[in-house]
Amino acid sequence: MNFKVILTSGHRMFCDSQFRVVNYAFQDYAEDVEEAGALPRVSSLVTPAPGEVVEDACPTACVEHFPIEGQSSGDKGEETSPESPAGSSAECAGDNDSVEVTSAGEEHSGGLPSDPSVSGTGNNESASITDATAEPKQITYPQIVKEGRRFNIDLTSKLLYSRGLLIDLLIKSNVSRYAEFKNVTRILAFREGRVEQVPCSRADVFNSKQLTMVEKRMLMRFLTFCLDYEEHPDEYQAQKDCKFSEYLKTQKLTPNLQHFILHSIAMVSEADSCTIEGLKATQKFLQCLGRYGNTPFLFPLYGQGEIPQCFCRMCAVFGGIYCLHHSVQCLVVDKETRRCKAIVDHFGQRINANYFVVEDSYLSEKTCRNVCYRQISRAILITDRSILKTDSDQQVSILTVPPGDPGQPAVCVIELCSSARTCMKDTYLVHLTCSSIKTAKEDLEPVVWQLFTTGTETGAGAQNPQILWSVYFNMRDSSGVDKASYDDLPSNVYVCSGPDGALGNDCAVGQAEAIFQEMFPSEEFCPPPPNPEDIIYDGDGTQPEDPGFSNESEAKPETWSEKSSGETEGHPEA
Repeated sequence: MNFKVILTSGHRMFCDSQFRVVNYAFQDYAEDVEEAGALPRVSSLVTPAPGEVVEDACPTACVEHFPIEGQSSGDKGEETSPESPAGSSAECAGDNDSVEVTSAGEEHSGGLPSDPSVSGTGNNESASITDATAEPKQITYPQIVKEGRRFNIDLTSKLLYSRGLLIDLLIKSNVSRYAEFKNVTRILAFREGRVEQVPCSRADVFNSKQLTMVEKRMLMRFLTFCLDYEEHPDEYQAQKDCKFSEYLKTQKLTPNLQHFILHSIAMVSEADSCTIEGLKATQKFLQCLGRYGNTPFLFPLYGQGEIPQCFCRMCAVFGGIYCLHHSVQCLVVDKETRRCKAIVDHFGQRINANYFVVEDSYLSEKTCRNVCYRQISRAILITDRSILKTDSDQQVSILTVPPGDPGQPAVCVIELCSSARTCMKDTYLVHLTCSSIKTAKEDLEPVVWQLFTTGTETGAGAQNPQILWSVYFNMRDSSGVDKASYDDLPSNVYVCSGPDGALGNDCAVGQAEAIFQEMFPSEEFCPPPPNPEDIIYDGDGTQPEDPGFSNESEAKPETWSEKSSGETEGHPEA
């Protein structure tokens, strides 16, 4: 199979010792940024061969943008910290108008623990238990700066459903051995200004002190129905086209139970979701319970950025080649067939390819001029304590805050503790996500004010967790864009979307499988790898298939004008 060469750049936020927000996704486009350990640039004049058309992949340099959404519009970024005046540490990037930054954090890029498995990593029994009466340790902004490399900050906020497509794919392909996971330990609800824990399992329901005995029976009866609702169509057919929130009112559920089911179990929109969507979401939630813990969700240690790294490791074992610190400068398109023949990186090196899979934001504005995008509002906070204090300080929690006003979206809040390997001890990393109505700060700041304090409040607000660092930004959601929307796209160029606004990863997995099947219809998508003892090595001296690179160890990188069409290309050095 020729699908070997992969140009890669990260989609995780890194921050340096000065706590500037830095993103590696567009860093290669910089003309004035020198990366530590980067390969020297090769200046060359690129001349297309006869019968070829050069098309720009990304015509404008956007070094300091956030990933994938960096081409969109919004508010210019700025950084502040609780210890300094606004803008005093403003090093974050600037020409993405949809980014509003209000401080900065740092990333730890250490390796993964070896030989874990999905089924054995759901429960983290080593979580430290702290005395609830002990005085909490005071964390200051300078301490965060000093310990900055203990933070792993993902730009996307997602969880893995324990019976979702991604978990099934990790197990099937044996990629799960490269990762470790931690259970989401709590499902929370925000009701009447209070944060409460939602009972999920049967044991939690009957042990809950928040529900009366009548409510417990009503909740169990409704959840049992949702588990196999398709077998009882008479129960919902009359209301199948109405809103799920209206359907819940017909089931004789108390307002308390309706709130729990709508916002913390089904986790669907109160304004837009119909009855069938709500029942399916509730069923999925219930089917995922109990596989690895008392909640349906898993979180990968060190953050969501570990998942693509795990697939990269498996790909490398079977011959995948990764070109780090490379960005795509342009595509080489055949005039007659309108197929992409090769790409040229920013060093002027040509890489031949039969297929080209590219993320949406790398395409030129001309190609995307007729595409309509949705936007996602994001905020990331570092706080000094949990939004719901318990005996254990090692809790991973998810909370859905219902919209305060009609027309506003619900906000998903994911709180990560230090045992998730995303933040330093005695701090919490909090992700907030919702569909964009205005800028990220305007959409999410009202929820932040309800749950957290900036350290200057007095009275009841001072009891909330204190924000030590925060950032707001908007992301472009291209998950619903059809390929036909892109202008003059070569037939063998496949566009994949960036992160979508959903909590799970089913959209990304489904899209990857669909693209793979278009390219290789007779091949199995991510098949189980063979056991090492079953691999038979060919001893006839046959060389591996030429991936289409020039050999830099034997000759200097060539420009198009220097390369003749009859030359063969060697293999890159490891």
